[in-house]
Amino acid sequence: MKNKFKKSAKEFKEEFKKSINTGIVAAFGFLIALVWRDLITEVLNKISSNSLVQGKLIAAIIITLICAFGIYISSKIFSPKK
Repeated sequence: MKNKFKKSAKEFKEEFKKSINTGIVAAFGFLIALVWRDLITEVLNKISSNSLVQGKLIAAIIITLICAFGIYISSKIFSPKK
């Protein structure tokens, strides 16, 4: 019974560490995304200064394409191997 409890506690500790690490990585990823979003929006607004809506539309399309590509790459890298 004691060994089972120790094993369970060890598994919980490892899973907790993984969860904390995932949260930290997600927070840093979100921060990076916000910084890039601001930069891309600013650059596109300078390029297409005719209309604010047009600049935001172009920024949304470019960011969507970049994110979709990133999701595709990460899903290929982190998918379980067969």
